[in-house]
Amino acid sequence: MKIELASSLSNIDKNQWNKLNICNHPFTSYEFLNALETSNSVSTKTGWTPKHILVKNAANNLIGASPNYLKMHSYGEYIFDHSWANAFENAGGQYYPKLLSAIPFTPATGPRILLSPQKKKNDEIFKLIIFTYEQLVKNNNLSSAHMNFITKQLSDTLNKRNWIKREGLQFHWYNKKYQSFDDFLGELKSTKRKAIKKERKKINEYGLTIERLTGDALNVKIWDSFYEFYLSTIDKKWGGAYLTKDFFYSINRSMKNKILLVIAKKNNDIIAGALNFVGENTLYGRNWGSKLDVPFLHFELCYYQAIEYAIENKIQIVEAGAQGHHKIQRGYIATSTYSAHYIQNDSFDKAIRGFVEMEANEINKQIEVINQQGSPYSN
Repeated sequence: MKIELASSLSNIDKNQWNKLNICNHPFTSYEFLNALETSNSVSTKTGWTPKHILVKNAANNLIGASPNYLKMHSYGEYIFDHSWANAFENAGGQYYPKLLSAIPFTPATGPRILLSPQKKKNDEIFKLIIFTYEQLVKNNNLSSAHMNFITKQLSDTLNKRNWIKREGLQFHWYNKKYQSFDDFLGELKSTKRKAIKKERKKINEYGLTIERLTGDALNVKIWDSFYEFYLSTIDKKWGGAYLTKDFFYSINRSMKNKILLVIAKKNNDIIAGALNFVGENTLYGRNWGSKLDVPFLHFELCYYQAIEYAIENKIQIVEAGAQGHHKIQRGYIATSTYSAHYIQNDSFDKAIRGFVEMEANEINKQIEVINQQGSPYSN
């Protein structure tokens, strides 16, 4: 086996990469990651330099991989370590650049170590990839390596290798084999059920038409409209527009069957949209935007339409992205997320461990309170 670092996915065989994406996760697919690079959403200029770790066999075929970036900042990650960077640099260190295995601008749990489905040497390949991360940090005098939004199983495994395990909090919706949206509403407390019905009724009163688009129903004109909404939302939140218009064109060409775009029309004019990606058993809510300020439209397009789609298509989980306590009263429950962090400096590592331990205690208390005392469900 041999290790290589790839500065671009275009230098990697698409089919070989996707064969390693055995759970068919939309965000670790070649199509999604390559779209980020070819659209210049991810590049050295934007502070994301691709350094994908590849493991190849004697025949030069890909048998293991890990999406990886050399980061010059901590934006677009949704696992916040700005305070770590400030503390390290105030002590005279240099936090950036750092290594990051994550899906840029995408706070969704998924695989970060891609392995062959044959499994013959997977343990060996896995250890080699993790060893490579650690050696890259040491040999290049980097501050750290990070893996964001990983499974609990991977975080526990890395923790045994002395990586720091960190917990976070998101709100996910879980399908309890509902047969209809009304079936789901019937599980909610009466006040929550009435509030949702009232919000959906208001949408009808505005005379809006809601459509769910996927596959060939998507086209350039629709993406042009959606990109306007995306920029509008970014402007309102004082954020940065991480994704270029070419990114949306690219995913439309390469993976439109894994996309669900929910749009709202007023007099045949598209006024809002919510972008979702469809996984094997999870619907991932991502970006949304609107050019009109319509009360409750955000909840309808991002949450209720996603739940309806999941019920109709027997999808078990809806991940609606980062943050948002307002999701609780709409049927979403608090769920732990995980990341892992390899810190080279011993004293800094010790300080981060103390911080993360206190943070985890607080997050676990929040989850317990939210899901017991604040649960929207009647039982």
